[in-house]
Amino acid sequence: MCITAICFHKKVKRMKKIVLFALGMAMSMTTFAQDEVETTISADVVSSYIWRGQDLGSTAVQPTLGVAYKGLSLTAWGSYGLVNPADTKEFDLTLAYTIGGLNIGITDYWFNQAVGGDPLSRYFKYEAHGTNHVFEANVGYDFGVASLQWFTNFAGNDGVNKDGKRAYSSYVETIVPFKLASVDWTATAGAVPFATDFYNGWTSGFAVTNLSLKATKDIKVTDSFSVPVFAQVAANPCTQNAYFVVGLTLIP
Repeated sequence: MCITAICFHKKVKRMKKIVLFALGMAMSMTTFAQDEVETTISADVVSSYIWRGQDLGSTAVQPTLGVAYKGLSLTAWGSYGLVNPADTKEFDLTLAYTIGGLNIGITDYWFNQAVGGDPLSRYFKYEAHGTNHVFEANVGYDFGVASLQWFTNFAGNDGVNKDGKRAYSSYVETIVPFKLASVDWTATAGAVPFATDFYNGWTSGFAVTNLSLKATKDIKVTDSFSVPVFAQVAANPCTQNAYFVVGLTLIP
């Protein structure tokens, strides 16, 4: 009986070691995953959808879902009108990589608009001359005091130039962040460098299409919860239009 009891206690100790080892491994893997993989879930609610100096719709909700690992990220973003059912619905996927201040990426934009009179409500339609997808590549660098980004459409439903050929529509943008009176500000200047009809009508060459100033401030709701609220004044000198946008960001 004594020998049996000793064997039993040895087995219990070995089982405890195995269980503790397994728990340690699980905790290590969980910690590793938490340290290395980041997930983003948020949504903006905006009074109007203004993009690169273009008016793309009225009040909208714009959700974001993304994962990132060691500089590599995959992000889904969308825009859905809340007031006007005729507003364009948008669904974008972006694959990006960041190292230091340098960033590169590819975005697949999709809009449920009509192309050539055919209402393309189907997402999985990639015909060369009959798709609502626009594929864009970008490269940029963040210098700290300012960032510079270049975007170029390379496939899909791009615009055309003065010869009626694919324009490879491009957009270049400078963003300067700063802080003033305990509020986060960003000043943006954007331009279309080449002739295209992609950006809100025809541009015959270099044209400044986006000048904006945006302020963001956290509004405290409770001791543990606050909501970022922002206001933006934007102008498009090319089309001589101006916009005022307010919105808030919902972060679980």
